[in-house]
Amino acid sequence: MNHSVEQKFTDQQLVERALGGYQPAAAQIVRQTEGLVAQIVFKMIPLADDRKDIVQDVYLKAFRHLAGFRFNAKLSTWIGRITYNTCLHYLEKKRLVFLPERPADGDQEDDGLDLLMQSQQPLHQNPIEQQLSGRERTAILGNAIRKLSPPVYQTLITLYHQEELSYAEIAEITSLPEGTVKNYLFRARNQLKKNLLSIYNREAL
Repeated sequence: MNHSVEQKFTDQQLVERALGGYQPAAAQIVRQTEGLVAQIVFKMIPLADDRKDIVQDVYLKAFRHLAGFRFNAKLSTWIGRITYNTCLHYLEKKRLVFLPERPADGDQEDDGLDLLMQSQQPLHQNPIEQQLSGRERTAILGNAIRKLSPPVYQTLITLYHQEELSYAEIAEITSLPEGTVKNYLFRARNQLKKNLLSIYNREAL
């Protein structure tokens, strides 16, 4: 029995093939980026009914402007930026607040909560946590992330810890200065820690 194996192409090869009308290349671009696109859309767009339309709009824009991609960033980062900007435009039309009123200044970078984002690692040691499965810890973490405010914190936490993007890649996607990305992540981690402690304290009652 023959099984089709997806060929590994560079970004340039994928783009050239997609522009040449090779549909499998276009499909591969979608497969390689749909996880990132979904993470951004689901964290930024509060109404589930609008998310599917926004994802479709993202890929329409991406393929419409694919010939203009200059390979000065990863293709996934470029599509991530299209996604972020499309979501921002939606939020602006809805007059929904996404970013803080002013950039955070003076915060220090702190990666002390990195382990919190690993679903197989304990969030912190207590009897309640030790009884939870990896799936339950993931659900608790997801709930705590959804409570982060302003919503940009949810997006940055997801991009950095779950999608494992660098500060530079996140800055490229969001058009935020790299220092601002670090500051927002610092604030998001502190808020996330408080949310998690609140959830665990409630579970312990």
